[in-house]
Order: sequence, then structure tokens, then C-alpha cells
Amino acid sequence: MGKIIVISNQKGGVGKTTTSVNLSAALAFYGKKVLLVDLDPQGSVATSLGIDKSNLKYNMYDIFCNDVSAKDVIVKPESTNIDVLPATVDLAGVELKLIDNPFRNYVLEKALNKIKGSYDYVIIDTPPSLGLLTLNALYAANSVIIPVQCQFLALEGLTQLLNTIRIVQKNKRENKKSLKIEGVLFTMLDKRTNTGFEVINEVKEYFKEGVFDTIIMSNVAAAVAPNYGLPVIKYQPQAASAKNYKLLAKEVMKQNE
Repeated sequence: MGKIIVISNQKGGVGKTTTSVNLSAALAFYGKKVLLVDLDPQGSVATSLGIDKSNLKYNMYDIFCNDVSAKDVIVKPESTNIDVLPATVDLAGVELKLIDNPFRNYVLEKALNKIKGSYDYVIIDTPPSLGLLTLNALYAANSVIIPVQCQFLALEGLTQLLNTIRIVQKNKRENKKSLKIEGVLFTMLDKRTNTGFEVINEVKEYFKEGVFDTIIMSNVAAAVAPNYGLPVIKYQPQAASAKNYKLLAKEVMKQNE
């Protein structure tokens, strides 16, 4: 199938990497073949899965700037049964390197087209910005998951993201391709306060039916798991967040299969 889903929100700290890593691991748990792509120069995906970035032969920068094939960049972490295209801080130099390339928004799409058929799902983690890397993800993707933290100002900046998505959708339609919003995902809900539920109601009013039923609870296990290089479903399978991500994986599979 090779469904490509990008996790995007230019607001930092909303759980993009946590969602990318744990949704990928949960899909693999249910027997799906998954490729996880890291487009964040912080390289947190590798850290979260116990991948030693100092020992990488290639990383995402090489796909963008050195014409290295994606299949040669793939790493298979011991922590979970998914394939990873890892990033390092080198990726921060891509925008400047490709500034004169008229096809700079389509580098990732071209690279993934050669390998996506080997996977059920390709999940793309993005940086907290709407620059070249995020645009590459949107042009390569079939759909977008927008993680929204259950705190005040959750909608701040979403207008800019939605406007960018609409521009990409228009351009893709002209090439007989599509990009849909897979859904808004509520993250980091603290059930002990009313604030989170007020935010949920506000966002649901804005997005109507385009919201996942699954809500990711605020949970210590999900925050600690990356320290051990493990997804939370491996680190603490009975944790609330581990169960949440399994439910999210089921919801994503139901929408796509």
C-alpha cells in the first residue's frame, strides 16, 4: 500500500516525535511493515529508538544533498520492528544547500517513491517549522496527522499550517495527486484539570468530525521511554500512553484498510 502519513504542527512541544515513534511501533505491533522518516535536524527519532547517530554511514542529509538512495540510508533498530531513515544536525543545512534547486520541494517524494511499495505505512516526523523540510514531507505524503497539545493556545499557529496544507493540496491536485488531513490528534491530556477538556471542545468545534477518537494521555512512561531507546509499548506496555498509541494505530488502520 505504501500510505505516507506526515505528523506536522509548526508549534514545538506538541508530541510530534513521540507520536511518530509510537504510532510507527504500534502499527508494527499489529503486523504492519513500517518506515519511519525523521525530517527534524534534532534527530530525536534515532535517540528515541536507541540508534547511535555517531555511527551512521548515511543520514537524511545524504538523500537531499548527496543523491544517496533511501534504501542505503535505512537503519533497523533493535528496539522495534520498523525501518528508520534517521536524521542528524546535518539536516539543518539542507535549506541553504538547495536554495537554487527548482525541484527542492520534491526531493523526498522522489526518494520515497522508489521504496514506499515495500511498506504498508511510511510515517514522517517533521521539525517545528513550515520550511523546506516540512514542505517536502507534505508534497511526499498522502495525509497529515496534526498533533494538538491539550493546553491553552493549542490553536495558535494552526491557521498558518492549514493555509500551507491548502496550498500544497491545490498544487497536488494540479498533478492529479491528493493530500488529506488524516485527523487532529489530542496529546498530553491531563485528566486532573478542566483545561484539557476545554481545549478539546474548542478544537472539535473548529475541526468538526476531523478529529481522532483516541486521545493521548499525559503519561510519565512516554516521556521516560526515549531515555532507554525504546517506544513506550516496549518500555512499559501497560502504561496509559502505550494503550493509547495502540488504539490510535487501530484507528489509522481502520481509516485506511
